Amino acid sequence: MIVLSGADLVLPDRIVSPGTLVIDGGRIVDIRSGATSAGHSHPLFAFHNHFVVPGFIDVHVHGVEGVDVLDAGDAVATLAARLPSYGVTAFCPTTVACRPDALRRTLDQVRRLRAAPSGRAAQVLPAHLESNFINPEYRGAQPLQCLRSPAEAGRHVRDQPPVPESFTADDILREIERAAPDVGIVTMAPELDGGLELVRWLKARGHRVSLGHSCASYDEALAAIALGASHATHLFNRMPPFEHRAPGLVGAILQTDEVAAELICDGFHVHPAAIRTAIAAKRPSRVLAITDGTAASGLPVGARATLGGQPITVGESAAFLDDGTLAGSVTTMDRVFQVLVGRVGLSPVDAVTLCATTPARELGLVGHGVLAVGAAADLVVLDAQLGVVQTYVAGELAYPRT
Repeated sequence: MIVLSGADLVLPDRIVSPGTLVIDGGRIVDIRSGATSAGHSHPLFAFHNHFVVPGFIDVHVHGVEGVDVLDAGDAVATLAARLPSYGVTAFCPTTVACRPDALRRTLDQVRRLRAAPSGRAAQVLPAHLESNFINPEYRGAQPLQCLRSPAEAGRHVRDQPPVPESFTADDILREIERAAPDVGIVTMAPELDGGLELVRWLKARGHRVSLGHSCASYDEALAAIALGASHATHLFNRMPPFEHRAPGLVGAILQTDEVAAELICDGFHVHPAAIRTAIAAKRPSRVLAITDGTAASGLPVGARATLGGQPITVGESAAFLDDGTLAGSVTTMDRVFQVLVGRVGLSPVDAVTLCATTPARELGLVGHGVLAVGAAADLVVLDAQLGVVQTYVAGELAYPRT
């Protein structure tokens, strides 16, 4: 049994200040007002002038501290071990468009870690694929040579000799189908030829279809949503801007309650005013704060890393390809929480909703993402400046700040 006492406890509807939270057997077994005095018979952590919040859940993270999920070896396990230092207790390993063999290697790691979780590490959730089926004009840092048309699926070119190192849309779909339980979110562009058929195919196999890296019109987006698309990848980024006479994909996402929208909350990819506007339009319960973090996250400015094998450089506010293309963020979930409470001006309760509660609910993680009796003891202790002091995963101390 572990007792955390004296901190402000951020509950789904209020803050208990000060409060006491008790962990036993990987679950929260008691939450009460007031601080427990010294001399308690169980390990007691006195955290006056601190906050206790649910563990952060990042549904869109490519890497951290020099490690990319598509790296060879045990990249996903390494991420799982490092992310608790940033308050993350669960995450979706996120790939960029890649070759089938690289995708298989990463999804094999995801399967193993979901079946046998690493001790004192963030929980590995089904992967998020920023897939091969995105719009080339809105690819950003996605490698052009790996993009494929959904309409190519099922077609076989018989009159041409095979090209070494080539692969088809079918090759990618076979990998997704082979690893179906370990593929959670799939980002795709519905306006591509065959795009709506791909929405149906993914939805029928239980995947969460996400609209992104796309220039879909308002009507094209609504058609995809009607077929079951329920997620939006980094709203505003890599899609045309909202226009009052042509609301486009952004307008469809903002107005449609069926879609939960990711927002990169680093204060750079999306201006704080736009973050506030999106939250006002959709409510905190329909917004997921993400990092879109890369292997550049947690590294000093000027350091080099990779994104899907492509070299990237750490900038002041983001990561960049060698040609200057924006290549994801360098933020982490503790910084996301700080931006939401500080620059965006959310209450800690609403910031927790974006960083933990909404992601947990959207991914079907029952008993996660909240501080409540009976919930999983996945939680973070923050200091007065919202820096991570301790992270617990299933009641185990996964990260102690020394």
